[in-house]
Amino acid sequence: KMALAHELEQLASLPQKPEAESNPRPAPSPFYPQAASPKLTSKSEPTSPTLGLQDLLEGIGVPEPMPFIPDDWQREAIEAIAHSDVIVSAPTGSGKTFVATEAIKQAMANNQTVIYTSPLKALSNTKYMEFSQCFGADQVGILTGDRRDNAQAPLLIMTTEILRNILYDATSGDLDLRLHTLGLVILDESQYLADPERGVVWEETLILCPAQTRLLLLSASIGNPQELAEWLTAIRPSTACHLIRHSKRSVPLRALYLHPTGQLVPFLENRDIQQRKGYRFHPETKRLFNEYEFKPNH
Repeated sequence: KMALAHELEQLASLPQKPEAESNPRPAPSPFYPQAASPKLTSKSEPTSPTLGLQDLLEGIGVPEPMPFIPDDWQREAIEAIAHSDVIVSAPTGSGKTFVATEAIKQAMANNQTVIYTSPLKALSNTKYMEFSQCFGADQVGILTGDRRDNAQAPLLIMTTEILRNILYDATSGDLDLRLHTLGLVILDESQYLADPERGVVWEETLILCPAQTRLLLLSASIGNPQELAEWLTAIRPSTACHLIRHSKRSVPLRALYLHPTGQLVPFLENRDIQQRKGYRFHPETKRLFNEYEFKPNH
């Protein structure tokens, strides 16, 4: 690793090749937006140390065991779900499942039925196994197009389409008496509301849910959570909607660039990808990309 890092540092110090006039630049790339030439750095401008591959990989591994302490936003969400609908907009891996688990415990302690929905059968099966370990197999059931197990359990895992169909049956007069005990509906990956084809399923599910049922919407990528909260309040005027927004990633993202020759280098100048901030590509990535992109016969 040290030898590879040293080699990359040497390559990064090489000057970029000038672009030949006879080889015009193709369509704009992320490295050269709008086909603009890369800005040359003046000798008088301060330069920061080049990030090496070893620097990028430093600290990656299994963290030291630590006692779990809920974040403030998690506590806020758990308290709010007891008396209002809640939308949780937080990055992947930040702990939205913990909020769902605690909300399920609260509802089951009050002898209420809980329904947890996901957009995919595979994810529903994963949640079924996860919650069976957490609450006990006899307390959890699953309803999908392919599977129907323990359908009378207090906690039911299903796809959103299945729940929508159950609510349809209730409005048609074929009322499932267990809907009277439905205290909590959790909609995972609720950004599917914006899906052109399947979004109507989530919309109808939210509209048809019983008034006494609390709604918990979870997502890492809702673009307009405030508008969604206002819409939920409008269609469910008897229930307030509490919005929880958390933007800090618990697990930072790091990016690498794999060249067709097999060379692996940092993709950006900084180690972690920072949300809502401009990206500056690593000089070695730009050099390798430029070398490959504008090579004859490519």
